[in-house]
Amino acid sequence: MATIRVPAQDRVVEGQQAVTEFLAAVGIDHERWTPSHPLAATATADEVLAAYDAEISRLKASGGYVTADVIDVKPDTPNLDLMLAKFSREHWHDEDEVRFILEGRGLFHVHPAEGPVFAIEVEAGDLIRVPRGTHHWFDLCGDRRIRAIRLFQDVSGWTPHYTDSGVDKGFEPVCFGPSYVTHR
Repeated sequence: MATIRVPAQDRVVEGQQAVTEFLAAVGIDHERWTPSHPLAATATADEVLAAYDAEISRLKASGGYVTADVIDVKPDTPNLDLMLAKFSREHWHDEDEVRFILEGRGLFHVHPAEGPVFAIEVEAGDLIRVPRGTHHWFDLCGDRRIRAIRLFQDVSGWTPHYTDSGVDKGFEPVCFGPSYVTHR
């Protein structure tokens, strides 16, 4: 389940309802899906998309998304550090950023127009929609593993507009996972 940390307020938000309400207040949608389709770890992107076709179709209809794909990042992904460098700088998009996490964990930092930067640690089962124009960046957690379904409103896919504000440099990409939150 997603966990939110607001470093400037030394605050942690946990629990489905609290996380969803916190994110809704800044325009971010969050749902918790049970990955209910049995898929082998070796399932191809086409098999993943086929298994989640009903859910993807619902999201496409409600959000104007026209295409979906699967991103599958592992520690041995070729040029992983170059890829991550694109994600880990503050940027925004002309379209929503929609991700359903199938495996692994990651950290979305969000820099809202009003209020402090906060981090959303996502894991398998989290569906997140960061609205167009929202300043954010993304890092993998320590295991450097994430597999997610991505939805796009434009067939050209993911296009970042970097802010070059430097705010991202003031935040460490540290994931703690549920055991950290439970034992604080």
